[in-house]
Amino acid sequence: MKNLYIIFTLLTSMSISQAQPVYPTLGRVQYDSPELEKLLPKSSTIEVLASGFVWSEGPVWVKEGGYLLFSDVPANTVFRWSEKDGLSEFLKPSGYTGRGEYSDEPGSNGLIIDSQGRLVSCEHGDRRLSAMPLTGGGKITLADRFEGKRFNSPNDVAQHPTNGSYYFTDPPYGLAKKDKDPTREIKEFGVYRVTADGTVVRIIDNLTRPNGLAFSPDAKTLYVAQSDPERAILMAYPVLENGNVGAGKLLYDATPLVKKGLKGLPDGLKVDQAGNLWATGPGGVLILTDTGTLLGTIQTGQPTANCAWGDDGSSLYITADGYLCRIKTATKGAGWD
Repeated sequence: MKNLYIIFTLLTSMSISQAQPVYPTLGRVQYDSPELEKLLPKSSTIEVLASGFVWSEGPVWVKEGGYLLFSDVPANTVFRWSEKDGLSEFLKPSGYTGRGEYSDEPGSNGLIIDSQGRLVSCEHGDRRLSAMPLTGGGKITLADRFEGKRFNSPNDVAQHPTNGSYYFTDPPYGLAKKDKDPTREIKEFGVYRVTADGTVVRIIDNLTRPNGLAFSPDAKTLYVAQSDPERAILMAYPVLENGNVGAGKLLYDATPLVKKGLKGLPDGLKVDQAGNLWATGPGGVLILTDTGTLLGTIQTGQPTANCAWGDDGSSLYITADGYLCRIKTATKGAGWD
């Protein structure tokens, strides 16, 4: 009987272990304000869920399936990860379908699930914004030109919850020779809006390296990150009734952190239900209030590209160089119940 009890105990322990895997951790959370403890308890840890990527980017949670999709841009691949099934390849090629080599960053970058349940991708190599059903069917092009000229390399995207338009940034990072690439057709590194009828409008044309973007919880403000080391900033723009944006204002200047030698630049960002920004940048993920006050940093120790809310909306998934990470919070992402 005693031996049977021991065997039962071991099997039970194994079952619990399999249901709740223990992941390695990295980094730490830096608390610059006690207010951050309301969002991230002092016991918070940064879990490493998977590693070995060239440059992980663009995470998005698929609510209907309970899994995460994210890009490995140089590998031209979208990966899938879930607690149950672990890591697998979801889509390859993800952003470049031509012959031969295109650049060192040919794949998809920013990803979202749109209001129709499709995977919307910023494709470096094919220089377009595309949409694809998650099951069955192929991609369609949402936009690949502005005024007849090809985009540089669409980088990140967000969909407005009310007007349905897609807003995306177009820096040169996916081009073979970046800003000096001879195939460039558009001078500006702009921010664009694709309306419901497919019209492409350039809404911002005076940023040097627009990158990540997200909407405030009420969708009345568009936040845009700029990954220029000489002016590493986060901007806030009012969304106008016609769907375009008004004059922007500086929300946060991360340039001093860059000058200190911290790894990373302003890149992807997400917003929580209270309007706080979770913005990748120098040092990891900066947590800012909607007025630009820095509450603290999720210090990954790696150049950190992007983040996304997942699980029940309270887990923040983070793509940091070769790692896929997660940190559990005491808040939820904007748009989650």
